[in-house]
Amino acid sequence: MIALNASEILAYHDACLQAVGWPNELEPRHASGEWQVIELNHRYNCRLWNEEDLARRTTVADSEIARNKRAIDGFNQKRNDAIERIDEILLERFSSIERGVGARLNSETAGSMIDRLSILSLKIHHMGLQTARADVDEAHISDCRIRVTRFKEQLRDLAGCLDRLLAETAHGDAWFKVYRQFKMYNDPKLNPAVYGEKR
Repeated sequence: MIALNASEILAYHDACLQAVGWPNELEPRHASGEWQVIELNHRYNCRLWNEEDLARRTTVADSEIARNKRAIDGFNQKRNDAIERIDEILLERFSSIERGVGARLNSETAGSMIDRLSILSLKIHHMGLQTARADVDEAHISDCRIRVTRFKEQLRDLAGCLDRLLAETAHGDAWFKVYRQFKMYNDPKLNPAVYGEKR
């Protein structure tokens, strides 16, 4: 049976954000299983965050922004692939659980909740950095502190929901599915702006 809980995931997300060289330079810490894809998901969310910041620059060549946008598309695809893989692994671990007659279908998957925890950890981290700036006024710092508090509340709420889903699934009281994203914009056969160029 699976031994995964939100507090371990939160601690792992935070430890990664504090590591020197993360997310680009460190070797993967896990070679297989759910922790491997939890790490991959968090790594791609971090790389997405960095590219999104770079894509908002206004003093660089348009070609630089185009490079950022293509990187964003690639990282977002890998992030979504990791979400789906997390769900596949977890559901495989739960496959022997007999689902109760009144078991509820959770509309959000465990993988997507873990992804949201990753993003919230990034928001808390980066908003926290704003509160330590020396080049802004006290109003800016105060506003950012309020936002950190709100993000932390959201994080606690979501962590509790994830733990509840995992526990209820383990007891046959709830279940979830793998929901495929099928990102059309990344598929040259499905994106009309791309396949239209070949005509």
